[in-house]
Amino acid sequence: MDSQQINPTNPQNEEIIENKELNIWEALIPIIALVGMLFYNVYYAFGDDALSGSNQFILLLGAAVAAIVGFFNKVSYKQMMEEVARNVKSTTGALLILLMVGSLAGTWLISGIIPTMIYYGLQILSPSIFLAACVVICAIISIATGSSWTTSATVGIALIGIGDTLGISLGMTAGAVISGAYFGDKMSPLSDTTNLAPAMAGGELFSHIKYMTYTTVPTVIVTLIVFIIIGFTLNTSGTPEIDQQLLAIDSAFTISPWLFIVPIIVIGLIIKKTPPLIALLAGTLLGGIAAIIAQPEIVMNIAGSDTLTLNSAYIGVMKAMTVDTAVETTSKELNDLFTAGGMSGMLGTIWLIVCAMVFGGVMDAIGALARISKALLSLFDSVFGLFASTVASCLALNLTASDQYLAIVVPGRMYAQAFKDKGLAPENLSRTLEDSGTVTSVLVPWNTCGAYQSGVLGVPVVDYFFFAIFNWLSPFTTLLFAAFRIKIKQLNS
Repeated sequence: MDSQQINPTNPQNEEIIENKELNIWEALIPIIALVGMLFYNVYYAFGDDALSGSNQFILLLGAAVAAIVGFFNKVSYKQMMEEVARNVKSTTGALLILLMVGSLAGTWLISGIIPTMIYYGLQILSPSIFLAACVVICAIISIATGSSWTTSATVGIALIGIGDTLGISLGMTAGAVISGAYFGDKMSPLSDTTNLAPAMAGGELFSHIKYMTYTTVPTVIVTLIVFIIIGFTLNTSGTPEIDQQLLAIDSAFTISPWLFIVPIIVIGLIIKKTPPLIALLAGTLLGGIAAIIAQPEIVMNIAGSDTLTLNSAYIGVMKAMTVDTAVETTSKELNDLFTAGGMSGMLGTIWLIVCAMVFGGVMDAIGALARISKALLSLFDSVFGLFASTVASCLALNLTASDQYLAIVVPGRMYAQAFKDKGLAPENLSRTLEDSGTVTSVLVPWNTCGAYQSGVLGVPVVDYFFFAIFNWLSPFTTLLFAAFRIKIKQLNS
């Protein structure tokens, strides 16, 4: 997810709630109900507008179904509400970061930081190499910061803008950004999930990272090859109009390489292990200062003033941080691009996360998550079956608990002894947790990671799902290695 304690609670201390009264079929009732309701809501009722609010209510209805199952299995209302409260509390840091990213995007737009990134990016990145370059750039930034979230909120937003201007599908660009960001997040020792997985499996951090390279590097290579092939077969409409678009950006903003100082400072703060909230707040404030210095006319226009005064500067920057703002250019396409929702633009995503945490909290409280994991574990006897059940558990928890941490913690605790009993080193389990728990969270619209990435990048999960190649390919790679016994480390080997 992200690094440096985004989650205010310690995931390693998560209590796994078991309920002997609950059988596997009862545990599956809320999931079947939720999937059925979401399917109808998306494909027959609201379509692309489902995330505007109806999906959120469906998650609450799913929680209600889970609560009914809980009542019939001796789980009190108080127990369920306590678990929901704990679940929602665990997302406090993530919700605050979403608000801060919204404000940062606003000030980075009116200051010209994002337009400057797009301006220079258009001249450097040709359509044929653009998607592969997105993967590489985001991988480097994410390894350095240990944060897929920070990567998307900074360079990711700019790359989405460049891709849109080049005429490349937003889904393709978002998929490339997410693929690179999650590769870096997995491989960085600064990432919290990279530290959490070996802690749950009983392994050691750098041994875990080394062992992950066996599955992660081939997966990202395949991802790059696919994007290179796509790049050379793209028929982009934006290429011939680049000169006009560069002129439109130049006429609307004061473009200067000095504006890169602000994102460099933010990335530097993250690398120095500054908490993300502090780093993003610093980036937001620096963006506001840069707007007043570099783009005074834009600030005055947003404030509705003819002169730049202390009050008009305050109003202009504050509006950019909090509400919808737009900067008009001579290009209609760029006018659509140069808009930001501020903090208010993130409220829909926050609403989705809170409702998902209610569903996950009730499912955990009634013991459904533990029951499903145990049932999956009991299905298989072979070594490959053990890997397969771990992958299935991680995917199921990303779908039901809506939280990346739980998708690592619950299977990690449930399967640690089973891996030992098979004579397998903990690196096998920790690698599988990352290959299936960490990276697939972003593929679920109501998961905290999926909601965050789609909200920040402005691209629905359904649009980037197929192009997030690294993310959906990783579980298949780990199962392939398990099936052919490739780099399956034994205990004491």
